[in-house]
Amino acid sequence: MKIIITTACCMLGLFCQAQHEPGSLMLWYDKPATQWVEALPVGNGRLGAMIFGGVEEELIQLNESTLYSGGPVKKNINPEAFAYLSQVRDALLKEEDYTRANALTKKMQGLYTESYLPMGDIIIRQSFNGAKPTTYRRSLDLLTATASTQFMVDGVQYERKIFTSAPDNVMLIKFLCSGKGKLNIDVSAKSLLRYNLLVKDNDELIVSGKAPAHVDPSYYNPKDRQHIIYKDTAGCNGMRFQYRIKAVSADGNITTDTAGIHIRDASEISLYVAAATSFNGFDKCPDKQGKDENALAAAIIAKAAGKSFPELFAPHFNDYSKYFNRVFFLVKDTLKENPQHRLPTDERLKAYTAGAYDPELEMLYFQFGRYLLISSSRPGGPPANLQGLWNKELRAPWSSNYTININTQMNYWPAEVTNLPEMHQPLFDFIKNLSVAGANTAKEFYHARGWVAHHNSEIWATSNAVGDKGAGDPVWANWYMGGNWLCQHLWEHYAFTRDKQFLAEKAYPLMKQAALFTLDWLVEDKNGYLVTAPSTTPENKFRDSAGKEQGVSVATTMDMAIIWDLFTNLIEASQILGIDAAFRNELIAKRKKLYPMHIGSKGQLQEWYKDFADTDPEHRHVSHLFGLHPGRQITANGSPAFFNAAKKTLAIRGDAGTGWSRGWKINWWARLLDGDHAYKLIRQLLTYANTTGEQYASGGGTYPNLFDAHPPFQIDGNFAGTAGMAEMLLQSHAGYIHLLPALPAAWKEGNVKGLIARGAFEIAMQWQQGKLTNAKVTARKGGKCVIRTATPVSVKGVQATTVKEGNDYLVSFATKPGVTYQLISSLK
Repeated sequence: MKIIITTACCMLGLFCQAQHEPGSLMLWYDKPATQWVEALPVGNGRLGAMIFGGVEEELIQLNESTLYSGGPVKKNINPEAFAYLSQVRDALLKEEDYTRANALTKKMQGLYTESYLPMGDIIIRQSFNGAKPTTYRRSLDLLTATASTQFMVDGVQYERKIFTSAPDNVMLIKFLCSGKGKLNIDVSAKSLLRYNLLVKDNDELIVSGKAPAHVDPSYYNPKDRQHIIYKDTAGCNGMRFQYRIKAVSADGNITTDTAGIHIRDASEISLYVAAATSFNGFDKCPDKQGKDENALAAAIIAKAAGKSFPELFAPHFNDYSKYFNRVFFLVKDTLKENPQHRLPTDERLKAYTAGAYDPELEMLYFQFGRYLLISSSRPGGPPANLQGLWNKELRAPWSSNYTININTQMNYWPAEVTNLPEMHQPLFDFIKNLSVAGANTAKEFYHARGWVAHHNSEIWATSNAVGDKGAGDPVWANWYMGGNWLCQHLWEHYAFTRDKQFLAEKAYPLMKQAALFTLDWLVEDKNGYLVTAPSTTPENKFRDSAGKEQGVSVATTMDMAIIWDLFTNLIEASQILGIDAAFRNELIAKRKKLYPMHIGSKGQLQEWYKDFADTDPEHRHVSHLFGLHPGRQITANGSPAFFNAAKKTLAIRGDAGTGWSRGWKINWWARLLDGDHAYKLIRQLLTYANTTGEQYASGGGTYPNLFDAHPPFQIDGNFAGTAGMAEMLLQSHAGYIHLLPALPAAWKEGNVKGLIARGAFEIAMQWQQGKLTNAKVTARKGGKCVIRTATPVSVKGVQATTVKEGNDYLVSFATKPGVTYQLISSLK
């Protein structure tokens, strides 16, 4: 793949042709978007936009990452909840009455979470006196994080460039044309929320508004209920927000009124867009205790408007590229003239769906996932939500919040391995907030120590089981492992970075408090095992002995695997830090008593406490394989029986599923060391999805703009796809660094550099004919390095020990911090 970096003249706002050759890291299209899932996303972790690329009417839909309905979580939501816990446990452990247990579990629910909201729309109308474009192209350049729209009308070339700067926290829209004074545009603004318009200095349009005090989830629609409430008479009113648009032109005439900004006879125009909310922390009322959104937005605009396009672009490009350029991934295209390279991205995706060979599309998708993470999750801001940063709906699918029974965690699977640890930081900050709210939930609902979180949360760190105190289905609402699973990310950050200060000051205290809740939550069954009760396996159900569909049971495999993972990580952390020996010994003793995994009658990994029959054998969730991925309890060499049972489970489940489900399956098959099956699922994930399909029963895929189709859109499938490709190339969870563990036959020749392995090792590799030829290992922290390969390798200039294990070779050698080691394959 040949990449031509966009020339400096283009970045200065000048026209240039063929910025990228076919096959480069660019999404491009030959027509404007008509659907949201055709539009192109830009973002800086705070301010996000979807660019439609219209000619006579351009739509830019805005989001700000802190704009949610509601306010801080109320206390004493359900003071009667704890009274039902012992009754539920009796129904499960003594009576085996799952129906009664289900009904009682509902009584331990709290309120639903709040919703992530759209901020507003910018509409740009451009007059051409009825003339139509003769050429057209819109694109998103992943190398520069810049969206462009280019077209020609009446012999005049027009171009719009849009980027969202993290250093300046502003979006810049640059208009250019090849003819003097040919730009005539009108800019208007609106919002789905309550708002008003204000004009400032004849060149600035201000949209100020208010978010609702509460928005019900889109799936919760009881009759005789107001689903969007703006005034909360009993508590905290909603968040304030503001966005500003300022126009600057060297030669155009600018006037502004409440209808918008009007610019005539200009040769170039810059629109500066800034946004802010009154959000002041998860525990502060955004109305009474909120920040001054007016002052914040005004300061951003005032600072940015004094800078030219190049002066804003340079820090944006430098900031973005220092993250994006860390990883390079190339699979050699074996076709000398691949016709797919010349196709627009949507047509290319359709051809791929029909079976076309196109490894460059796969690499584009891999890097698009990294682009989305950089764009939607930045230090100091909130973590990426169910749609990352981008949402157009007042009642978004599943409230576009944090679904922590898989989806939020999945968002961050690529963070460490694809060399973006900074983008992981917002999740750690959120976990800290969630632990505060979760401590109240643990005490109030369960009379337990530590902290707990269930399956749903949002910027306010809701931690209770949602359901409006009885309306939620326990199979998803009453799931108690959300906090425990999130704690895995704290450990993984340490595992990849070896940052002891982070482990000691941030990770360990949060992990320990989660374990304290778990110790109080576990109870003994009749055989003396420690079990969870009530317990569910998201979001699947089983049939009891009478054939009745049930959701609530005891000690689901996912529960026990997550607890094993938390205890194991804490045990190792305490050893590394040299602290808490007594607590460590308690965890070791409790871990031995955890209800173990079982192999069912079909040879599968058992999902429930008993070998119950599935109500849906091909359910999209396969949560009981947590120990295979993202956990490390099930490995080929460490637990071969369960490893094979996991493989059998996936065979029974099948390859169908929604977008994120297929993404997880890529990672599982990679962990099962079956690269061809993982690749088969990549092709399924990259199936062209109909832009109008809204029912996920039809299965997932990829929309024209490469967004993941659950459907509808959920960003986790994008992140899981990127992480899964990395997992096929590099694994490090089993105590060694496995190079090319699941390389598919379709990727015969290629190279990758910049991936990170646990132990703080940076990896670069090349392969030919499916075999490793050489690799480089850079030790960021030093220490023992163990490499597993399918062919023997030598380490240049270093004494190393090589042993054969099965069909693979393990080479061990000592490393020093900052030193790069060359590995040479015997095939070289």
